[in-house]
Amino acid sequence: MDGISDVAVGVKRGSEELNGASNGSDSKKLRVEEAPPSRVLHIRKLPNEASETEVISLGLPFGKVTNILTLKGKNQAFLEMGTEEAAITMVNYYTTVTPHIRNVPVFIQYSNHKELKTDAGNQRTQAVLQAVSAVQSGGSPSSDVQEALAAASSPVLRIIIDNMFYPVTLDVLQQIFSKFGTVMKIITFTKNNQFQALLQFSDPVNAQQAKLALDGQNIYNSCCTLRIDFSKLVNLNVKYNNDKSRDYTRPELPAGDGQPSLDPTVAAAFSKDSSSLLGKIPGALNPLSAAAAAAAAAGRVALAGQTGSSGVLLVSNLNEEMVTPQSLFTLFGVYGDVQRVKILYNKKDSALIQMSDANQAQLAMSHLNGQKMYGKIIRVTLSKHQTVALPRDGLDDQGLTKDYANSPLHRFKKPGSKNFQNIFPPSATLHLSNIPQDVTEDDLRLLFSNAGGTVKAFKFFQDRKMALIQMSTVEEAIQALIDLHNYNMGGNQHLRVSFSKSTI
Repeated sequence: MDGISDVAVGVKRGSEELNGASNGSDSKKLRVEEAPPSRVLHIRKLPNEASETEVISLGLPFGKVTNILTLKGKNQAFLEMGTEEAAITMVNYYTTVTPHIRNVPVFIQYSNHKELKTDAGNQRTQAVLQAVSAVQSGGSPSSDVQEALAAASSPVLRIIIDNMFYPVTLDVLQQIFSKFGTVMKIITFTKNNQFQALLQFSDPVNAQQAKLALDGQNIYNSCCTLRIDFSKLVNLNVKYNNDKSRDYTRPELPAGDGQPSLDPTVAAAFSKDSSSLLGKIPGALNPLSAAAAAAAAAGRVALAGQTGSSGVLLVSNLNEEMVTPQSLFTLFGVYGDVQRVKILYNKKDSALIQMSDANQAQLAMSHLNGQKMYGKIIRVTLSKHQTVALPRDGLDDQGLTKDYANSPLHRFKKPGSKNFQNIFPPSATLHLSNIPQDVTEDDLRLLFSNAGGTVKAFKFFQDRKMALIQMSTVEEAIQALIDLHNYNMGGNQHLRVSFSKSTI
């Protein structure tokens, strides 16, 4: 151990930092070869404010973390896992999925050290590790550890969900977080085009335990990643109990305007522990086992269609003068592969839309319900129909029913397609791709202004095959997407348009 410096990863004077003694093996050279597998991992490029608990949380899904040493001035840390297997699984996983701390990508590789010899008297580190192992084994930490944990002292967590391939509801959050203590209140909202939530525990220690165990975890395999911070708020004020916000301590609250209220029996069920529900979702967060992490790394997505729910949506309050099956196909096609569309003959402000499966239907519903299309706020709910019937042979229903089963425009035909990772809520900024080389910014600005909107900003990507264009409102962007997705730009090159999570 002595005399080995961590040159493989370019830490100068590595062994002094570890052992507190210089042994003359300073290495000025950066050698690039990899160190062999070791249960000690070297983590680089940490953000300045990264805490030990955040570094530990990188290792948590893969097994027991037995020691940590942070080199504050160098933005580096060493993390010792309980076994070499755990370390190998962790490194393999993070080579396919870049780990982030506070939204900053960090780099992980094996250290030349086989174990960490740190001062065992470092009580704070020991306290943090003890808390982590207690949380991991489902126990609750001892009282001195609780004090160390309560330093964060807000019972309210701010939760952001990245890569939201499946809809995440308030109830799913309640089920996951109630494993760590009593969840009192939850408020969900969309900010900067991202689904976010504020969740209040009865005790700050529960909030700290939940953050430790869940930050960076995926709710479903390889998607819906939780990013968790402490909120500056210490108490949430919830006015309504509905699908956007809930106060579990006050089941009598009203539902608010136009929101479905909670059935009293459902309210009673919520006040009991409902943690068993998530167990029914395959691949759900149970905090990720190493095997699940490896499966996630292989990119397999879980959550087969939930039984009993169909892939058919009922869309109402449509602008019947303007809406067509094609416009619904294009808009709903952002969230799944639309198979059939039927505008109802006797009620032309309503339509049935059949998606490929129930997950896509859920996704489209959670993103499009309440959005404006042709000037009207549309309502999207799950239909009780299992399929959309085509008109009988020879019967003309004025083109109100269209079959898109063999459409070449489906975005999600290819398993593992990149499109799965780029599903975002409707936003004023659109992502354009497949732009022909000779098309200029002015051409695109003109094209999108003609769709009846105002272009606020535009930016080409480096290769000029892609760009971002920002309209003045989300409604204008929805309209532009309906009109211009698959627009023929000449030379049989068709423009692809989707919602972006970026702003310009």
